Formats: sequence, structure tokens, C-alpha cells
Amino acid sequence: MNPIVKLHAYDPNWAQQFEFEKNRILAALGDKAHGIEHIGSTSIKGLKAKPIIDILVGVPNLDEVSSYVRALHDIDFDYVPKPEFKDRLFFRKGPWGQGICHLHICEMNSSEWIEKLLFRDYLRLHPEVAEQYAKLKTELASKYPFDRPTYTKNKEPFIQSIIEKAREEIHSKGRS
Repeated sequence: MNPIVKLHAYDPNWAQQFEFEKNRILAALGDKAHGIEHIGSTSIKGLKAKPIIDILVGVPNLDEVSSYVRALHDIDFDYVPKPEFKDRLFFRKGPWGQGICHLHICEMNSSEWIEKLLFRDYLRLHPEVAEQYAKLKTELASKYPFDRPTYTKNKEPFIQSIIEKAREEIHSKGRS
């Protein structure tokens, strides 16, 4: 059984939830966390989203993350093996299918780190693109309400196109 895809109107409390979790993660990991960012739709003001706080943590070496599992478990983040994720590890807070936070750990400044932030920042700077993304998400949520993997997979082409636009924008600014 797949978790239900249910989008909620933007909630300003999402930013506060992120700050709360960020402080707990930093206390648990200490200097092992070289960066921590609020990503995903809950990090974009005004964007409807599944009410799950996505957190990105940058570490110096992904091979050392196995030593963090216990500390994260102690603050209610459970490691979830995801073989399809090649360059990051995934942790969930909350019961399966009802998670309230998703924690993504990758190497600092890796392509995974950079792309997640490019996408978030582009949507923050371009509200009209965020609105296009909201429409796509609404259509997919209505088409695949009981199939989160398909919902997620069908967002990928849009996400990749925005990452490319963000790269082009940065490149063109670098030349001017």
C-alpha cells in the first residue's frame, strides 16, 4: 500500500518546524553536519505541499553516515534504505506512510546538494514557475492519489527542466 498523496495549502509553521528539527539534528550530529537546509515544497512560501518537512544535510563523506544512524534514531529519525538513491541516504521521522519529516543526507557540494538547492532557490525567485509547479502537483495528486511513487516520478521532468534553467541563468550571469 502506498501513502496517500494529499496536498495542503502553504503553512507558515513549516518554517518553524524546520528550525526545530534543524536544531535537534545539529545537536545530534554536531560538527559532522557541514550544512543543513530546508528543501522541498514546504520551503517555498505560498506553495501547496504534502505536509512533510524535507531537510537536506551536507556531510564531508557519505561513507561515514552509517555512524550517524544511532544519533539520528535517538531523535526519532529512522534510516530507510533506498537503493534507488545513489548519492544520498534517507531518514524518515514518523510512521511509514505518515512521515512528518524526511531527512536527506548527501556530501556537501555534491551534485545532489547543488541540484536540490538550485531547484528550491529558482522557485523562490520565480513565483510564476512555483505556480506552474503547484498546478502540476495538483494535477498529479488528483490523477495518482494512491500512488506516491508515480506522483513523484511524474514531477521529475519538470524538476530537471528547472534545474537546467537555474544552471543556465547562473552561467549567463557569470558571463555578463
